Amino acid sequence: MEEEKTKEDKDQHFEHYEFLIDGNQIPMRVDKFLMSKMEGISRTKIQESIKAGKIKINHDECKPNEKIKPYDIVSVFFYKARGHSENLIPEDIPLNIVYEDNDLMVVNKPAGMVVHPGIGNWTGTLVNALAYYMKGKNELPIKEGNTNERPGLVHRIDKDTSGLLVIAKTEEAMTHLSKQFYDHTIERKYLALVWGDIGEEKGTIEGHIGRHPSHRMMRTVFADGSEGKNAITHYEVLKRFYYVTLLQCQLETGRTHQIRVHMKHLGHPLFNDTKYGGDRIVKGTIFTKFKAFVNNTFKVMPRHALHAHSLGFIHPRTGEKMYFEESIPEDFENAITRWKNYVSSRKENM
Repeated sequence: MEEEKTKEDKDQHFEHYEFLIDGNQIPMRVDKFLMSKMEGISRTKIQESIKAGKIKINHDECKPNEKIKPYDIVSVFFYKARGHSENLIPEDIPLNIVYEDNDLMVVNKPAGMVVHPGIGNWTGTLVNALAYYMKGKNELPIKEGNTNERPGLVHRIDKDTSGLLVIAKTEEAMTHLSKQFYDHTIERKYLALVWGDIGEEKGTIEGHIGRHPSHRMMRTVFADGSEGKNAITHYEVLKRFYYVTLLQCQLETGRTHQIRVHMKHLGHPLFNDTKYGGDRIVKGTIFTKFKAFVNNTFKVMPRHALHAHSLGFIHPRTGEKMYFEESIPEDFENAITRWKNYVSSRKENM
């Protein structure tokens, strides 16, 4: 008879499961077997854990397509899902709080900070900082459908995107703000520096966004709508610098990597976006001087050029229209200044 044993790793970062396979078990791929035995676990996570050596058969590392057989022992080590009330580590990390009241707060997240804990990023996140800040106060609520390591989060932005986030401090605020996001009534504008000289002054990009079929950590546009979810981005040109363009982008929907994916689809990836092809010279000359200029600008802004510039919503308790703006951070400003100087120099030499 099949038996399962569960125990916690001594440092409490892992959950350890062991399955003793029944003598009548027919051969089955180990990933399919674990999916049938463990609730709430995705096949992707199982396969990633196998590749990381966290799943073993008879104490030996296995392959995703390896099959179990009678009397095998399958060992599984998963990172624990940390709950904010029990396992989340509060950390004294400075928060740039733009606004706060009893219902919510608005924070300006720096580039390089992960929003919430996850595999490989259990500490140093915005949520770890929020847990420390809220010590001795009411616990932050959790959005329905979210896991316990995301208290207060109504939405999120990428690690290397800077800018504004709203945090819910009560269940009522969480419900009210989440509905505004669901109804697409939240006003969100981003500043983006993209490769190329975009032809139109204004435009709208509409195209379903889903996981890339070959690169699972990336998203892509499915123009025929066959996969993914509908996504709409409005953009407006703010400044042109010959080979790059500064845009203001307004989100009508909020899909993962939406602006980055839509601009890539348009042929204008974000400047220095390593995931979507912006970390190379996309537009420009072949001259060594230009290459050196671009590479030095990459060093000035060593992340993709995207900033959550403004955020507008209805206050969940008072009904007041709230609106916040945050100027671009120093690295982004320095990159723009370099391009301004490049344009000026180019005009002088014409």
